[in-house]
Amino acid sequence: MAEDDYATPAAAGTQRLPRVSIEFCTQCKWLLRAAYYAQELLSTFSTGLGEVALQPSTGGRFIVTIHHGAAGASGPEESGKTVLWDRKVDGGFPETKELKRRVRDVIEPGRGLGHVDKDYAKGAAAAASTVAEKKEEEKREEEKRTDAAGKECEDCK
Repeated sequence: MAEDDYATPAAAGTQRLPRVSIEFCTQCKWLLRAAYYAQELLSTFSTGLGEVALQPSTGGRFIVTIHHGAAGASGPEESGKTVLWDRKVDGGFPETKELKRRVRDVIEPGRGLGHVDKDYAKGAAAAASTVAEKKEEEKREEEKRTDAAGKECEDCK
């Protein structure tokens, strides 16, 4: 076959955005873990991701970063960069569904992730109801402190 028959996805020296980079410690033998996360992201987002890169490192590092087009950016040099997960900051390794949610929130915020979002929506609703319950409790306590005339209860002082 002639060289012209091969399609090149990107010109040499350019990066396709959004680009997820997974920096992993080779001394800790985290290559398979990093490759697993890369495979999961590519399976879920397919062509929604421009590239997933594995970057060998040392020092116990496991950092997942996404490079995405910033508003008004004209090229990769002006792209936005967001750290999605840092093992030392976030504590350990992400669950796959949490990593997928974080990628989704950057590249396609309105997209549903199917079963991955099932428990997430319940957790968000539960957190919202807890806040509402706390506000309601504070309101009842305030009402206890004041009588019908709006005077503050002497016992509560």
